[in-house]
Amino acid sequence: MHPMVKPALRRAWRNLQYVQFGAAPAHAVVVGPVDTTTGSLLALFDGTRGLGPLREEARALGLPDGRLEALLDRLAEAGLLDDTTAGAPATDALRKEDGALDRLRADLASLSVVYREPGGAALRLAARRGMRVQVRGAGRVGAGIAALLSAAGVGRVEVLDGERVEPWDVTPGGLPAEAVGERRAAAARRLVGRSAPGGRAPRAARPGSRAGSEPGLSLVVVAPRDGLGAYAPDPVPADDWVATGTPHLYAGVLEATGVVGPLVLPGGTACAGCVELERSDRDPAWPRMLAQWRSGRQSRVPACDLGLAAAVAGLAAAHALAFLDGELPASTGARWEASLPLLEWRSERMTPHAGCPCGAAGRTRGVHASGPASGQDTMAG
Repeated sequence: MHPMVKPALRRAWRNLQYVQFGAAPAHAVVVGPVDTTTGSLLALFDGTRGLGPLREEARALGLPDGRLEALLDRLAEAGLLDDTTAGAPATDALRKEDGALDRLRADLASLSVVYREPGGAALRLAARRGMRVQVRGAGRVGAGIAALLSAAGVGRVEVLDGERVEPWDVTPGGLPAEAVGERRAAAARRLVGRSAPGGRAPRAARPGSRAGSEPGLSLVVVAPRDGLGAYAPDPVPADDWVATGTPHLYAGVLEATGVVGPLVLPGGTACAGCVELERSDRDPAWPRMLAQWRSGRQSRVPACDLGLAAAVAGLAAAHALAFLDGELPASTGARWEASLPLLEWRSERMTPHAGCPCGAAGRTRGVHASGPASGQDTMAG
């Protein structure tokens, strides 16, 4: 073990006895009381020394036997301790890709703040490499989500869309201007490949591969160019995902409103059918209007503000990554909306409907996201 106090957390002495790690309340920890000698030992936890050399340093400082181990245990309990060797096997594959690990160092630092156990950040980053995510839609929102997921280390990001790239699909970080006129799916595949750490080529399904030979989907992100499909998702395309238990997240821009969620956990949270039935119960005219919107002639150029699309893509990608890392983000069973010009994000809980065949309403308790802890933890030294 090569102990290291997590460098991503900013360090500051509150007074002569207490030191605070982390500026933002969600992950800040106060350590103390800390005497001058213990403070000197803390400064040596930089990941360059193993336990043997650290014990020698502790004795040289005059600390009694066992003080080092007790301090390490307390730091680990507070989520402040990392181990530069714990994630070594997990990051070996990244090291083999030219520049990949350097591209992901900021993500690795962020993960070290979120996950308390030593080596947890590297293990989760490595786990992303084995995941397969499908993004349905390659417009301003969908292409941005696909690029962000690939850049964050998701090993396989597939994008499904038809027709050709239009000039209004072009966005910074999304489809480039030179892709106008090309097939959206092909242009999106190249975008995913360029965005990936190390510039690895996107992996596509092999022609003629047998069913079951491809890895299962970890997540489907539904980001249609027509934002109506995210705001009022159609239950029919989601039937297969519900039947196979495939988690799926909706995201898009409708008119001047951005939408992220719900993240559907089949059988556990409200699905597209639940959302439609619940809205129809509240508004008897809703089914009639929805049928007209879905079947009527749509504008060739959907309204999609560039800044709002970027915000939706970023938030959706962050929620998707949190889920892939093993958490239940705030979009689980809920929809987040923001509308121009005020852009105030608000959430609405999506309730499972008793009349929906998905079965989520049959559970005694729904699945809910848990918010981040707030305030500061104090660890006595």
